[in-house]
Amino acid sequence: MPRISTLTAALTAVVLTVLPASLPVLAQADPGQYAPTMLILDASGSMERPDQGGTMMDSAKRAVRSFVASAPAESSVGLTTYGTGTSNSEADKAAGCRDVQVLAQPTTIDKPALTAAVDGIHARGWTPMGTALRQAADALPDAGPRSIVLVSDGDDTCSPPDPCEVAKELKQQGVDLIVHSIGFAVDDKARAQLTCMAQATGGTYSDAADGAALERILPRVSSAALRDYQATGTPITGTDTIGTAPVAGPGQYLDTLGQRQKRYYAVDVPEGATVYFTGIVSFPRGRSTSTTNDMNALDLRLFGRESMECGNRERELETRSSDGTTLTIAKAFDGAAEPLFESDKCTGAGRYTFELTWDLVSEGSSDRLPVEILVGIEPGVTDPGPGASTTKTAFTEPTSPTQTVSGSGSFTTAATLPGGGSYTDTVQSGEYVFYRVRLDWGQGLAYRVGFAETGGANRIAASNVTTTLYSPLGTEIDSDTSAYTGRSSAELRLASVPIRYANRGEYDVREQSVAGWYYLAVKIGVPTGADAMPPTPVQLDITVAGAAEPGPTYLGASAQPAAEQPVAVSSPATVARPWAWYVLIGAGVALVVGIGVAILVVGRRRG
Repeated sequence: MPRISTLTAALTAVVLTVLPASLPVLAQADPGQYAPTMLILDASGSMERPDQGGTMMDSAKRAVRSFVASAPAESSVGLTTYGTGTSNSEADKAAGCRDVQVLAQPTTIDKPALTAAVDGIHARGWTPMGTALRQAADALPDAGPRSIVLVSDGDDTCSPPDPCEVAKELKQQGVDLIVHSIGFAVDDKARAQLTCMAQATGGTYSDAADGAALERILPRVSSAALRDYQATGTPITGTDTIGTAPVAGPGQYLDTLGQRQKRYYAVDVPEGATVYFTGIVSFPRGRSTSTTNDMNALDLRLFGRESMECGNRERELETRSSDGTTLTIAKAFDGAAEPLFESDKCTGAGRYTFELTWDLVSEGSSDRLPVEILVGIEPGVTDPGPGASTTKTAFTEPTSPTQTVSGSGSFTTAATLPGGGSYTDTVQSGEYVFYRVRLDWGQGLAYRVGFAETGGANRIAASNVTTTLYSPLGTEIDSDTSAYTGRSSAELRLASVPIRYANRGEYDVREQSVAGWYYLAVKIGVPTGADAMPPTPVQLDITVAGAAEPGPTYLGASAQPAAEQPVAVSSPATVARPWAWYVLIGAGVALVVGIGVAILVVGRRRG
């Protein structure tokens, strides 16, 4: 499928000099960086069993403290517990099965208060997991991605309500909620119940055999829960007919897309400009129960004047969508810059309309899903700069010390990698984790992803591991995939060519024709018919090669500014705002061309 990227953020400085003061600049959306997350901690009487010189409750508290200490300051984390108010005697069962307390609401994390709440928990009562799950879900926001992380040392002793049935009910109601469960030294019965709760919502189950294992696993699972996919943008409502489509300027928008529904969006294209349109849908984990009908596809068509279809339909198709795949589809239209078709309905400046369709639907999918719409408008150039390059960047072993990073669940919140080097993270089964690397004009990227040996799932099964490289506007450049069991390591590699404007004239590298943030996604699939993989250490070794070159000179720009500098990993304020927003509004007839430029930044959560 043809893939073309959009205008680089290197033009940011031009905006300040040529954009008329009276022309409003599209404001950046303010995405939520992390998915609000509620921890549910078992404080039943059985948590007083001995562990590591203390009790299991002592070990659980240490694990929660470790997570709280490492949680991002911008995250929203709450705490619910059960079993603290009554004993676990039969005489107290009725009261004990109502004994659920929300100790901290899932608002911006208050680390001292949350730590104090954890320290004050005393284990003594029953195990009303189903009731706790409902109350935790009620405490979370009513809309948007959110997560629950539940730690229990046994099965529910208060059913009804059965916690697995509660999880299924929440998902059937359309709640965009994922439950991750951790079994703390549990038996087979409790393991089956906790696994069912996680699988019903597309979450993961993890075994912690003892307190030491829980201290390793709980911070990792909780951090993963915070990075569910975050769909963000300015609200827009596509229509079901071409003539009524809303007109979208350059920017990022958020709509919903129904099964096999056509949605139309219009863009006014100035003379000599190129328009870019991208649709992005993240498919929830764990929806499909079929091995033959777990497939989704997005279709994209472009229409000119009088509903004339301009060019071929674009299609992006993905199997194993229940792995939490993020699917992007993009189209670039040069018809206002040069004649592409004999018909004058598809040539020159004017209003063009894009049709987006969720055409193939995976079994068990929601009726509607969020869709991010990205629109970019790029003027013509007077000088394209250096010629095209089709030679891929060579990988070199990094020599700098390894840094620990925490990837994010979406383009919007992708973790920033400050150039070449070695980085480590931990990825769960079913996660689709995003990182970003800045490439200036003339620079190229090569990278290697290593998946460590973990011992594999409890039952022998192969999963799939994948890495995908995306352009600044979310168009897929390339991907690599392999089978993975955890019983041995796996390795994936990808590379770009040097980024040059002239690359758009070469079919194989046309999407690598703009400087800006490039996105690396890493996915570990969920094994079919087996337990989830253990948390998997992942290492990203990055090469950024080539000296920065002069970029193109755009119409109306007297000089091409240098690209913006990379953002350090240690700066959480910038990690939350990853994508460059590309805004160029050209208006000109005869002798005058007015150009406006603004940044399009797409900033974190699920897949």
